[in-house]
Amino acid sequence: MMELLGSLSLEQLHSYSWGIAAGVLLVLGVFRWRSLHWTVVGSVMLFAALNAGAGIYVLSTVGDSRWSAGEESSLSAPSFAETPVVGEYLVPLDSALHAVVGGVNEFMAFKQALPIALEFLATSGIALLVSFPLAIIAAIVSFIVARHRKASFEKFRATVDQLKVELEQVKFQIAAGNFAVPAYQAVDDATDVLPRLTRGE
Repeated sequence: MMELLGSLSLEQLHSYSWGIAAGVLLVLGVFRWRSLHWTVVGSVMLFAALNAGAGIYVLSTVGDSRWSAGEESSLSAPSFAETPVVGEYLVPLDSALHAVVGGVNEFMAFKQALPIALEFLATSGIALLVSFPLAIIAAIVSFIVARHRKASFEKFRATVDQLKVELEQVKFQIAAGNFAVPAYQAVDDATDVLPRLTRGE
């Protein structure tokens, strides 16, 4: 994972966070379109997580040339150890200078990487702030959809109950022999007299 991130430029880190979140929204939006409102919330939170991860990655790789953008080059300490005659006495001075210059270089690298990391973290924070009202809207939509489904189910259940009652009435009439004979007769019907159903004596 770190090797993959190490091969990405700063622009790619920005674009990949947008691309991954948009791709998840598109794919899940197609396959789970009934819960699109929650998919939007999830995609926004994923975008926030990706930007937070990018900001943490930048801070963990302070000194990477990708964050310097060629603004300030690293300092190098001069060496006095090879000075004729007194060089061997100046070795401690070399060590001290290298330590000071190393600290300055680390500070410069941190100063260059910090704004980039803060940009990612700020984008993550904005996305999280946006996700809260979106989550509230999604909850309201889910509540409305659930009420609509419940009402539809109750209507369907009432229809089924009514059909059961009517079916029982039809069964009772058939059992009692009190069912009506169709009164309709086509004009062109070749049958002049309809067969009449008679009760058994």
